[in-house]
Amino acid sequence: MSLRSRLNLIIVQALIISLMLSLAGRLFYLQVAAGFKYQDAALSIQSRDVVSPAIRGAIVDSSGIPLVMDRPGMVISVDRSIIDKLPDGGRAVLARVAKLVGESEKSVFRGTRLCGELPEAQNAGCWRGTRFQPIPVTRTATNEQALKVLENSDLFPGINALSVPVRSYPSMAGENGAHVLGYLGSVNETDLQDISKNYFRNETIGKDGLEFEYDNFLRGKAGIKTVIVDRKEAVTSQGVSTKAVAGFNLVTNLDARLQAATENALANSVLRARSLGNRADGGAAIVMDVKSGKILALASYPTYDPNIWQVGLTQKQATDLFSEETGVPALNRALQGMYSPASTFKSVSVVAAMSAGYDMNAYYKCPAKVQIGDREFNNFQNKSQGTIKMREAIAVSCDTIWYQIAYDEWLRDGGLSPRSGLHDYFFTAARGFGLGKRTGIDLPSEASGRLPDRDWKKRFHEEYKDFYCNFKERAKKSDLNPYLIEIARENCLDGDKVRAGDAANFSIGQGDMLMTPIQMVQLYATIANGGTIFKPQIARAVIKPNGVVVKEYKAEVIAAQVLTKKADRFLKDALRAVVTEGTAEGIFSGFPISVSGKTGTGEDLGFNKDGTTKADTAWFASYAPYENPEYAVVMVVSQGGFGSSTSAVGVREIYSAIYGVTGNQINKAEEIFPNGIPNKLPKIDPKNAKLVLP
Repeated sequence: MSLRSRLNLIIVQALIISLMLSLAGRLFYLQVAAGFKYQDAALSIQSRDVVSPAIRGAIVDSSGIPLVMDRPGMVISVDRSIIDKLPDGGRAVLARVAKLVGESEKSVFRGTRLCGELPEAQNAGCWRGTRFQPIPVTRTATNEQALKVLENSDLFPGINALSVPVRSYPSMAGENGAHVLGYLGSVNETDLQDISKNYFRNETIGKDGLEFEYDNFLRGKAGIKTVIVDRKEAVTSQGVSTKAVAGFNLVTNLDARLQAATENALANSVLRARSLGNRADGGAAIVMDVKSGKILALASYPTYDPNIWQVGLTQKQATDLFSEETGVPALNRALQGMYSPASTFKSVSVVAAMSAGYDMNAYYKCPAKVQIGDREFNNFQNKSQGTIKMREAIAVSCDTIWYQIAYDEWLRDGGLSPRSGLHDYFFTAARGFGLGKRTGIDLPSEASGRLPDRDWKKRFHEEYKDFYCNFKERAKKSDLNPYLIEIARENCLDGDKVRAGDAANFSIGQGDMLMTPIQMVQLYATIANGGTIFKPQIARAVIKPNGVVVKEYKAEVIAAQVLTKKADRFLKDALRAVVTEGTAEGIFSGFPISVSGKTGTGEDLGFNKDGTTKADTAWFASYAPYENPEYAVVMVVSQGGFGSSTSAVGVREIYSAIYGVTGNQINKAEEIFPNGIPNKLPKIDPKNAKLVLP
């Protein structure tokens, strides 16, 4: 290499080294020498978002009657950016506000603190937004309270009163609807982790019912005002602002008048059962359109006032909602209550027996008891009904016929050692109706019921074998009675097998079989329409405030032709006989509407908290009219006694409301659907965005 080349290389190397040193020096200056300066600058310019929630969409019934809506409300709020600058940090002002609105100083102070300002053990009810957001102290202020704040700004610096939309459940037809409509609540940490929802900390969102299920449509888009603050949290400038966009309206298939009538009929049935000496601790009632799956009314008892969530729950109200002593009003028994279906299940057993080749026109013995293994299975009230046809067996609700058929089929399938290619007619029939699965209704937290087939028995035994095999050591003392000890022993030995007693109990809807009321009404709607299973649907359409339809919900078929024509004809005839000459004859005597249905009295072997044995579950599952079914109506009352004397009376009351029946006379002017179940959407006046009748 020449001398010139070496010099050039040295010069390049020196240049590179000098550049590296300069870069390292600058980096040192920025990160170390001037680090505090730039850190201070970064802290002095920060942004804060002030959120203005959107007006939430209304929920209306099928004719446009508001079930849920935003109404003008008066809010008294605190501006932390002002009161924090007062000499005492605003404590005196907050004390005056607390006295004005009738709250304790402690609760008002805690409610206006940011969650990070309080110890974790004391942050219940803290403010999850920013100090620049008006923090509401009450959303139900009176005009007098608001005027006192506005006219005495010297006594209430940083306190404001303004009119804002407040969620309201107006009950215009006397309906409650708490369990189907749901309620709103503040966004929590779990909600904020769902980035797909784009929630803000101080937003109010749907937490249950339709409010939850259709929150994306109802919520709208919150308005955002971004402010720039310095390190002392003083506002220095205002950034970008966006206006709130109102949510969409939800039209439902519910009818407010029928909803109110269904709730009243259910409450009356519970009170009637109590008057007859039963505990009657809860129940549910549902009305469905058998030709589409539309839910026209859905009630659960006990219920509560849905407006309490907007005012703010007291500790007592929160406790009462989930307390067994008050009947757990928060529980939606129509979807979450699981009960032995009892004799209402015999409609499924009819399909099973016909599939197995049994002749419905043949005569069968209905003795007082049937011996299966080492146990006697008794007929209802230990009565013998002689030798009767299957139609009469359904009408008078004979049990022993079904015990014998189920036992015979269990033996044919191999008994405790099931053969390959077994038929399992009863389990197969139940699965054919979709039992053991959620119906898919558009409400949250639906239970699946329980179909105790062979797979379920194996799963259950695997999970609980250790408990049953050590029952005396693991069970509560109150459960250590001879019957439960024997059950535990049997479950320990062969709880993974379908035993003869399991098969017998299953055929009459007892034993481990459980159904929800929504499954029951879907089942009887399927029988009524000849074999099409529809998905239960509450929502009818989503509509913009200007009347434009965003989404319309059509009838959804889950399965078709689940009944043969022969089974359809027999069930129609037999279920009508229940009302004309069977267990429900006395209740519907002289009734001008041709109702078909089935009573059910489900035995519950559990115990109440006071140690008493639970009373029977009262069912009545039905549809009407017999000639051209339109409605399926189901009612269940937990610990309500006999299905005929409790739930059947309530169902008659619901049909009376639908058809305008007083006594045994129809008053056409009182019919709820004189022109049939509504198919058209209610119209909206685009000028004021109010729903009006079609």
